[in-house]
Amino acid sequence: MSIEQVLRERLATLSPSHLEVVNESSGHGGYYPGKESHFKAVIVSEAFAGLRQVQRHQKVYAAVGDLLSPEKIHALAIHAFVPEEWSGQDTTSPECAHAPKN
Repeated sequence: MSIEQVLRERLATLSPSHLEVVNESSGHGGYYPGKESHFKAVIVSEAFAGLRQVQRHQKVYAAVGDLLSPEKIHALAIHAFVPEEWSGQDTTSPECAHAPKN
């Protein structure tokens, strides 16, 4: 099973009403086809109700567990919302300074 698939399964434990997982590895230095090192996760869940942003991230880290390690996921951009906050949010990732140049 790919790291992306495992990441999706673990984030699904937060009962999201919306879950988007994007492998952004190709936009970072050292990329090669099939690399799974940099991800973005957009998660909309009632599990975040009443939590500050740092607490939401801690909840995501707890769900993801050992996937956040140098030999697995190097970077995870987290966008965590409750349903009322979700509409119209910009979750665009900035370009990496070490991205391969075309």
